[in-house]
Order: sequence, then C-alpha cells, then structure tokens
Amino acid sequence: MSTISNFHKKAITNNSESPYVKLKSINFGDCKWNSGFWAEKVKNAEDKMLPYMGDLLCGDIGHGLNNFKIAAGEKEGVHKGFYWHDGDFYKFMEAKMYIYGLTKNESLLKELDEYIAIIGRAQEEDGYIHTHVQITEGVDRFENRKYHEMYNFGHLFIAASVHFRITGQRNFLDIAVKMADLLCVYFMPETKRYQRFGFNQTQIMGLVELYRTTRDSKYLKLAEKFINRRGTYEIKHDETTIGYPIGDMVQERTPFRESKEAVGHAVLALYYYAGAADVYAETGEKALIDALDRLWENVTDKKMYVTGAVGQAHYGASTSLDMIEEGFIDAYMMPNMTAYNETCANLCNAMFSSRMMAIKEESRYADIIELVLYNSGLSGISVEGKDYFYSNPLRMVNNTRNYDAHKDVTESPVRQPYLECFCCPPNLVRTICKSSGWAYNLSENGVAVVLFGGNNLDTTMLDGSPLKLSQDTEYPWKGLVKITVNECKNTAFDIKVRIPKWAVGSTLKVNGEAVAVEVTPGNFATINRVWKAGDVITLDMPMEVTLLEGHNRIEEVRNQVAIKRGPIVYCIETPDLPKDVSILDVYFKGNGTLNAVHKNDFLGGVTVVETELLLRSGKNNDMYQTVTTPQFKSYKTQLVPYFAWSNRGQAEMTVFMPVIW
Repeated sequence: MSTISNFHKKAITNNSESPYVKLKSINFGDCKWNSGFWAEKVKNAEDKMLPYMGDLLCGDIGHGLNNFKIAAGEKEGVHKGFYWHDGDFYKFMEAKMYIYGLTKNESLLKELDEYIAIIGRAQEEDGYIHTHVQITEGVDRFENRKYHEMYNFGHLFIAASVHFRITGQRNFLDIAVKMADLLCVYFMPETKRYQRFGFNQTQIMGLVELYRTTRDSKYLKLAEKFINRRGTYEIKHDETTIGYPIGDMVQERTPFRESKEAVGHAVLALYYYAGAADVYAETGEKALIDALDRLWENVTDKKMYVTGAVGQAHYGASTSLDMIEEGFIDAYMMPNMTAYNETCANLCNAMFSSRMMAIKEESRYADIIELVLYNSGLSGISVEGKDYFYSNPLRMVNNTRNYDAHKDVTESPVRQPYLECFCCPPNLVRTICKSSGWAYNLSENGVAVVLFGGNNLDTTMLDGSPLKLSQDTEYPWKGLVKITVNECKNTAFDIKVRIPKWAVGSTLKVNGEAVAVEVTPGNFATINRVWKAGDVITLDMPMEVTLLEGHNRIEEVRNQVAIKRGPIVYCIETPDLPKDVSILDVYFKGNGTLNAVHKNDFLGGVTVVETELLLRSGKNNDMYQTVTTPQFKSYKTQLVPYFAWSNRGQAEMTVFMPVIW
C-alpha cells in the first residue's frame, strides 16, 4: 500500500512538497469566493452548469456514464462519444468534487460514490479501464494512440487524486493506482512498439499528481520517461499511428529539451508543457526549465491572441510543414474570423502559466491566467451556463463559412447545448469551480495574492502559522481592492500583492498610508511587516478604457484596434448596431469618447463601454473595387465584454476594428 502524504492533501495541484516550487498551493476550500463576479459564477456552476451537464453525461445524450455501465456488463449497447469521452466524464466528476469541497453537500458525495462504484466495476482485473477499447469488438489495448487511452488515464489520475484530497476516501484513488501500476508494466520497459504512445500528454500531469499523492516514485519516473522518449525515433507511420497526424502535430519531431517553438495541436502541446513543468517541480532539471521558458515565451509573445486564446487554426501546417489540426501555426499569423482557439487550449494556457508562476514566483504568469479566465476561457459557456463554444474566434461574420461541414460543431456561429466532442465544457466548468484555489499561493515567508474577488482565506502558512484574510472588491468592474488581515502570527511576514501589467498608475496603501515598496505593473509588490488583525491593504488600480494594437507583423490587425478595460477585452456585436449593418462595415472612431457604464440587469451584470462608432456605406460585394471617398455615419452604441457575446441570439461580432483618427 502506498504511503499517502499528510501535507496539503487538499490542494488542487499538490505541490506543497515539490522542492523546485517557490509558490505553494493552498488547500482547496481554504479560500472561498463570497461575493461578486466569481462567487456568482461558482454558484451558477453549482445550481445550473453541473446539474445540466450531469443530465447530459449521465443520460442518453452524452452517454458518458452509460459507457462505464456497458463496460461493467450492467447495460447493453455500444460505445458512444469520441475515444476520449471517459476523460471528459472524469473532468465532470472533478468539478463536482470542488463544489463538494466548498459546500460539503453530502448528496454530491453520494453521487460521486455511485459513479466511482460503476467505474470500479468496469475496471478489469489487472487494472485496465478504457470504455471504448473494452466495449468495441476487434479493438485491442494500446493498438493505436488515436484512441486517447493516455488522455483518459491522465484525467483519471488527476480526478482521483483530487477526490482523495478533498474527501479523504480511497475508493477512487485505488482505481487510479491500479491503472497506473498497469501503465508502468506496459510502458516502463524500452519496447519499440510503445515508444510513441502518450501523444496526448495528460498522463504526464496525472502521473506526477499521483506521485505527489502516494509518494510512489515510479509514477514520477514514468512521467519523466514519457517526456524523454518523445522526439527520439523516426517520424513515420507505423501500426500504432495510422489514422492520426504525426510529427509536429503531436510534438514528436523535436526532443522536449531542444524545443524552441510551440507546435501542433494546442491542447496536446500545452498539456505536455504543463506536465513537463510538473516534472521539473520535482526534479529541478535545468534543461527542462530552459525549454519551458522558451516555449512559454513563444506562446505568449508570438502565438497568443489578445484574449489569451491560443491555437490559431483548425487546419494548417507547422513550420516543418507537418499537417496540424486545432493548433499552432507560424508566429504572428493570427487570423480573426478563422481563429480556432479551442476553449480547452485557452484553459491549458492558464494551467501552464499557473505552474510557471509557482516555479518562478513571478506575477507575469498570473496575468495570463487572469486574461484567460475573464476572456477566452469564459467565452466558452453562455451566461446562463447551458450552451457551449468549442472554438472562440475574434470575429464572427454570418454566412461566410460552411459550419455544417463540421458535424461535431467544433465551429459554430452560436453556442450549442451539447457538443459531441465534449472535452471543453467540463474542462471549463471544473476551472470555474476550482478558481478560488488559484486566488492565493503560499510563499516561503507569507502569502501571494494572485486573483482578485470578494473572498475569505482561512489557511495555514508554510511555517504552520494560521492566516486569515478577506478581500472586498467589485473587481473586475472596479479597480479598488481591500485586503483585510483577520488573523496572523505576531512576527513579520510577506504579503505579495499582484500588480497586473495593465494596471499602470496603481497605488498601494496599508491602513490608509502609502507603503515604501515598488508598485510595478506586471510584478508582485511585496509588503513585509509585522501584521496585526484589522490591518487593511488597499490596492487602487485605474480602470481606464484603453486601445490596443497588434505587433506590426500581425497582418490581420494592421490599422485596427481592440478595446480593453482592466482584465476585460471588449467587442462589438450586431445586436448593438442598426439592423442589417455588417460587422465588416464598422470602424472605430479614434478620438471618440469611451465611457464605462455598469448594467446590473444586462448579460448577467456587466460593465459596457459606451462609445461612438462609424458605419461605412457604399461598398459593393466585388472582390476588388475602385476606391471612392468613403461615406461614414456616426452611431452611438455600446461594446460588451467578449466573454458575454452571443447571448442575445445569433450575431456578428468583432474584437478588432479598423480605426479612423
């Protein structure tokens, strides 16, 4: 029986004993949103998102639970859903675990126990569990990596580790350990047949998380082995790869430690990078962190949208001319209308950055987390919480694309009530449910304030001292954040306050007096002092509406601007324009006024930006036409947060607009 770690068992990512991590996770449940933006989102997840998703996945539409019942011999039928449907069900379960951790609602625990019992009965005697392979006649274990066995195993290991930490129960963890032990039997030996498996690298994160939970070093060794093998063999199809792209598509052309560019399927890549960051956190290997640094810079400086979204193209080629799908293409090649930006990829971008922040103790990584959460992550679900986007373009123009060609509706002009490829919805909902676990981290001698929102923190510092803080703020709509110390030790310690990169001109005070620390955008401001109950830190961030332009090499946005206020990126959509006006005829008036106005009863309660746009007339539909003096009509309207678009029926939308000064 494995020895279970006694330290910070309830953390989302249990890095409390990771020797090469500077910022440690708090226990899940130590921080709870109590008011405002994220409190409302988590409550919506509890009341609507998860029950609705449960009806889908536990019924005959999503069929996720049915697959396990069929594999257990308790139901007749065939496997439904994609090969990776098991993993999506595990993510749904993980989201439920977080809500249980916050509410201690025993009915949720009972539901989880019922799911786990069915999964346990579906598991084969030697530990193997993958419903597609088990149910489908003529399919063998590890026959072809396109079946996504490793993806499903990774999410099993993660969900089971989280379940154990939050509940203290071993019923799910034992299933995961049994599967992981079998994985070691197959993949620890240097067998040629299995060297190319693991292209959807979730199992690396999962194995590290299982190591952190059980302290069994073989799981860490296997995770490292999956990294070491990639890029060490000839890139050609063999019997295990037929039916799925190879090479850069699955990050196997270049050994990880030599990688300089993010390539291929964006979700596969970012799960891979996050897993490698987890391995580095345990081993401290310099070659790993050097590669991670290069890859993070490449993603965020050359291949990321203004919304934090990644994965520019549905179909394309890498710089090595390998076919890719749903992924990265060349640097600065950033189409708006055809941008793919899978919701999962965007969330993985935040996951990768959260790990880098923990390793480096640098605030700039948290800027990416926040950018994704408020924009390209949250855009994946409707305000109501029951409809989904798989892809998240920055411009939507009606009747210009054959959306019917994508029968799984990964690209759609409107959110869908169910996606046959159901990886994104539970990924997003579990992220919302666990968001309070990202709000704070523990530093060597204190705490780091990472995310802003009304919350209470009741935790234990790394030296064993109790710490209670509370945040009072209307963020992201207002930039004033008050952090109150409610209980602490009587010796000096650090409170690190994140100053977002956009928050130029921010001020920081303690008990109404300015503090003698640097308040630099994009960095933590570290206040070290002897704190006492009742001390109040006041961070005041100017919430001015700003205009953003792209790098000169991004041809798709030359002479165009995007509008941002605080962490929120805005867009214009056709419900806020005159009837029959195309989004392509909208221009931004460069010297116009920009007024932020909060509307409590609009789109769930958002701040809009009221402004004056210019509407062009007189163009025809010729592909090229002689230029005449453009005719513009001024129109007063509002811009809405990008995450909230497409909640008023089918609409055209754009983030970037051509500007006239």
